[in-house]
Amino acid sequence: MSSGASTDATTLANPRELDLHLPVSYLADGHSLRSWLFTTDHKRIAILYALSITFFFFVGGAAATLVRLELFTPQADLVGADTYNKLFSLHGIVMVWFFLIPSIPTTMGNFLLPLMIGARDLAFPKLNLISWYLNMGGGLLTLAAVVAGGIDTGWTFYVPYSTVFSNSFVALAVLGVFVSGFSSIATGVNFIATVHYLRLPGMTWFRLPLFVWSMYTTSIIFVLATPVLALTLTLVIAERTFDLPIFDPARGGDPILFQHLFWFYSHPAVYIMILPAMGVISEVITCYARRRIFGYSFMVYALVAIAVIGFFTWGHHMFTSGMSPFAALVFSFLSFIVAVPSAIKVFNWTATLYRGQIGFESPMLYALGFLGLFTVGGLTGLFLASVPIDVHVQDTYFVVAHFHYIMVGASVSAYFAGLHFWWPKVTGRMYPEAWARFAAILMFFGFNLTFFPQFIAGYLGMPRRYHVYPPEFQVWNVLSSSGAAVLAVAYLMPLGYLTWSIFFGTRAVNDPWNAAGLEWRTTSPPPRGNFLGRPEVLSPPYNYHPEGATPTGDQPRMSAHGSLT
Repeated sequence: MSSGASTDATTLANPRELDLHLPVSYLADGHSLRSWLFTTDHKRIAILYALSITFFFFVGGAAATLVRLELFTPQADLVGADTYNKLFSLHGIVMVWFFLIPSIPTTMGNFLLPLMIGARDLAFPKLNLISWYLNMGGGLLTLAAVVAGGIDTGWTFYVPYSTVFSNSFVALAVLGVFVSGFSSIATGVNFIATVHYLRLPGMTWFRLPLFVWSMYTTSIIFVLATPVLALTLTLVIAERTFDLPIFDPARGGDPILFQHLFWFYSHPAVYIMILPAMGVISEVITCYARRRIFGYSFMVYALVAIAVIGFFTWGHHMFTSGMSPFAALVFSFLSFIVAVPSAIKVFNWTATLYRGQIGFESPMLYALGFLGLFTVGGLTGLFLASVPIDVHVQDTYFVVAHFHYIMVGASVSAYFAGLHFWWPKVTGRMYPEAWARFAAILMFFGFNLTFFPQFIAGYLGMPRRYHVYPPEFQVWNVLSSSGAAVLAVAYLMPLGYLTWSIFFGTRAVNDPWNAAGLEWRTTSPPPRGNFLGRPEVLSPPYNYHPEGATPTGDQPRMSAHGSLT
């Protein structure tokens, strides 16, 4: 990677160069369990979230491993039909509600948002801590339902099966998701207020880093869409617990109403998972290409457009649910429209790489993997937006593959890209780069080996959620299950070498990547209040210059009191 230093006008001087007494880092600001469980420091709360979602990630991953082992052969060799239903339901519920949705916003968003805008903390620190307790409470309630009797409805809790026919602990699991929804709302309110009121002087809307824009647009979805999910889940609990005829068609209810309400939230939830990933990738690519992001304003408008249009495309999940052909045509058109801003972002990332001084450190490898997986997932999403093709592949493994390319392949690749990129800032330690590069490459190939065969099997007609299938599909399932083993190793490797780096990694300098942005202008790890002084922002973000080049104009200097002069 190029060693050319950033000349961003937001640069703070290295505190060591100012010969000031360095404050205690946030990690050393109290070592007791109480100091962590009752902290209001946004950085510590981000660590708490990271630990909890890592736990849920491996719980959901373990269930997926058992599913893939069962599908290795066409017959039911490992588990029966009821257990298989509970395994894929556990995998979906835990991974969607307690990992994918909170993953980047609650960890990197919590840690980095105040740092990127120069704030000392989020607007409501106590509300931030409460949001973590709500998330943990909801997750533990759902796990209690799984331990007590298992959940066999799938992650969507479709009625009337979840309200009338299922004998599992559905109400308790739904209550857990309901509680975690309040965590999302609290996080969204906190982020919106922070961006509006705690930005540094001079940090106008179009000087915000794209990661901040991605958190802001995601927060709007949190606040506007999550109450609809809460209402829907409340109706499910009411019908199941009090026997009210809300969704049961046998008593005059309407199960299609549930689908409309559920997907009105759950399709924007797709962008809750992918918009933060787009913000992470924007930060990583511009750093390792050593170039300003191409078309910054178009990237901002694309983020906003994705968030807004996403509220109007829920019906493309219901083409085979008895929808009017005219309504299907409208939703199909809108689904194609929402692909335009997504394509703009891919083109702009590619243009940013053009003629850049590209370095292939591990965060960049994960980011490039994101570009490949997101592109495949997006293109296959256009297939599903076409009504005739969607009718053909609905409820097949084609849909499973598309969903995982976007939600797991792209989102998790971005999560690992950001995790490696900001790891030195979070921990103050460097990780073994060779192992990280190997894990990034292994993850990309393992993921494609796992899920690309599912496109073929699904197009040929293999239905999803079946644990016994015709033998002609076995070759595709063997490939997929073999890839899952490779992918599991790729996911486990970072857990090993990142944990090792905390104890034995070399100490990180304040800005090991020569990156732009305020988060790199404080110590690694940062102090309790984030910065020694309060800088001003005098230039746009991503002010990279080619190695050896001298930017035009006088550059601001950092005074001993922390203000830009």
